[in-house]
Amino acid sequence: MHITLVTGDNPGPYTGAGNNTYLISGETPTLIDAATGNASHLDALASALDAASLAQVLVTHAHPDHADGCDPIAARWPAAAFCKMPWPERDSRQSVEFRSIADGDLIPAGSGVLRAVHTPGHAPDHLCFFDETDGTLFSADLVILGSSVVIPSSRGGSLALYLDSLRRIRDLRPARMLPAHGPVIDDPGQVIDGYIAHRQRREGQVVDAMRAGARLPDAIVERLYQGLKPELLVLARESVSRASDQAA
Repeated sequence: MHITLVTGDNPGPYTGAGNNTYLISGETPTLIDAATGNASHLDALASALDAASLAQVLVTHAHPDHADGCDPIAARWPAAAFCKMPWPERDSRQSVEFRSIADGDLIPAGSGVLRAVHTPGHAPDHLCFFDETDGTLFSADLVILGSSVVIPSSRGGSLALYLDSLRRIRDLRPARMLPAHGPVIDDPGQVIDGYIAHRQRREGQVVDAMRAGARLPDAIVERLYQGLKPELLVLARESVSRASDQAA
């Protein structure tokens, strides 16, 4: 596959340097994720497409930094199809009509084929897309090199499902992962093993904090995330809420 990174140009405390979207060129020009609709992203996408017309956008999940660009992209490329696993209460925030993707679906993309892999945990509709020919996995928000992924309790997060998803992807043995944030991951197995170990340590810390009397999420966050930037405290509270529910 011929893959071009098209940055979403939406840096922030929750998105880091911004979203990575990926254009797969070929017979079926395909964009992985829609980002947020910034004009600079649309212009960069148009430049990457050159004379080609965008055929489809595969949305990995309905969180705003992955889906809010759907309507602006549709306005510029009205023939493009938009495809994702359904999450009705979230999908309704976009005006486009989504074509449904299910786990295991084979989707023409560029001049090849991607397999949809359902990986819930960060979001209930979270999908990765796997090129089984060369082992490339478009991994969305499953992992971020050098950072951790939030499991947002108020947006469909599940720590148990997330750990299951990490193990499922590890078992697929991808050769590399192209994430929605951060650099390419060239050693997926090692990174995933590190993620699983980190989550298990964190769950143990939550249990210890609860045994020490910190029963509410705010108290657990104060104990475990000392010195965290204020704008990130809400994310820590989301993760702790899921971990404490799992430990209870």
